[in-house]
Amino acid sequence: MLDQILCVDDDPITLMLCKKVIIKASFSNEIITSQNGEEALHYFNTLKYTNTDDHQLKKHPQLIFLDLNMPVMGGWEFLDHFSNEAFSEFKNIKVIILSSTIDPEDLEKSKTYPMVIDFLSKPITITMLEYLKSKI
Repeated sequence: MLDQILCVDDDPITLMLCKKVIIKASFSNEIITSQNGEEALHYFNTLKYTNTDDHQLKKHPQLIFLDLNMPVMGGWEFLDHFSNEAFSEFKNIKVIILSSTIDPEDLEKSKTYPMVIDFLSKPITITMLEYLKSKI
């Protein structure tokens, strides 16, 4: 079981479903949510400043479920920022793209980001989480 997961999606129903399925599958102890990439980056910036201030590594997500199409900042833009040197202390965090589109170009693009370990189709399911347990 993972300690903490971040789900980034602009749809509140998708976020609620993610939480329910993750809890039911005993996949993570804690689920944090963001409604777009900008909110998620802000969350990681908060962790960075906390870590600098007290010199302790605050608990952070081990896995991110990331939607691609969101207002404000979408998944690709988030990945561009998150793979930047400014977030290097989080480089071990794995990302699963969870999208309603299965565009072959998106799948290929996702492979250019080392942190992205899979590209799955919504909605999240218990079977999907069982598969991910074996992969992580």
